[in-house]
Amino acid sequence: MKFDNALTRMLGVKYPIIQGAFGWRGTGMSDIAVPVSEAGGLGILTTICYDDPDQFQQDLRKATSMTDKPIAVNFTITKGPRFNADYHAEYVRITLEENVGTIFTSAYDASGIGLKFKAAGRNWIHKCATLKHALSIAGKGVDAVVIVGLEGTGHKNPDQHTTLINITNLRRMIAIPIIAAGGIGDARGFLAALAMGASGVYMGTAFMATQEFRIAQKVKEAIVHQRVTDMEYSKKIYQMQRSGLHSLASGVIDTLPTVREFIERIIEGAEEIAAEFKQWGMLQA
Repeated sequence: MKFDNALTRMLGVKYPIIQGAFGWRGTGMSDIAVPVSEAGGLGILTTICYDDPDQFQQDLRKATSMTDKPIAVNFTITKGPRFNADYHAEYVRITLEENVGTIFTSAYDASGIGLKFKAAGRNWIHKCATLKHALSIAGKGVDAVVIVGLEGTGHKNPDQHTTLINITNLRRMIAIPIIAAGGIGDARGFLAALAMGASGVYMGTAFMATQEFRIAQKVKEAIVHQRVTDMEYSKKIYQMQRSGLHSLASGVIDTLPTVREFIERIIEGAEEIAAEFKQWGMLQA
């Protein structure tokens, strides 16, 4: 199965599979981003995972020396002095100078950063949690939008919907590519997101459960053995505050493969599902 759409062409990737931007020190770095890009997806380095801009530049150069595939950079913007635009200024300068072709911004309005990259001819993608924010940022010049459903982890918003509602509704509202996030962890979730109108998927928990991801083994094992029928777990995911847990994608994760094995499994599974639909006469060749 060949995946060729506006998003894959924009990013220069084989598959519309994007590694989520991680927010803990030492996680969203070249160790995970390079394997993802090498396997045909898009790996992301996250600036807030580094001790300082020098460490970031060294790791970015390491990543680009290890693969000739695209590597993206994410800037997470928060209120207050910790991770605001001023904090990111040096990271922005380095990312521009190192000729990174695609950047992601997330959380609060990051158009000040995004438009700098647009002016330099780079791709700017923003991640948000609500349809209202997706519509707002789409009007500010982004090339694509990531929208996270309630099934995802991280900060919650009272106006947030599920991944199903997000994608099917947002597809009617904006013309630029939409990237689905929240609860996606296998071939069926991947293919379903595309069927709903997404141009690609964005996965965090699923890539945490790979051999290359730098996190304690017990955390990976917790993802593999998590039961989504556990009500206490579900309540923590759906409560209107940052849960800090792995997402509900854990329900379809039962092994700890390498990144390449994981992506190949998704693509092979998608091909098998598509073949089944054709066999039933539900898809035309």
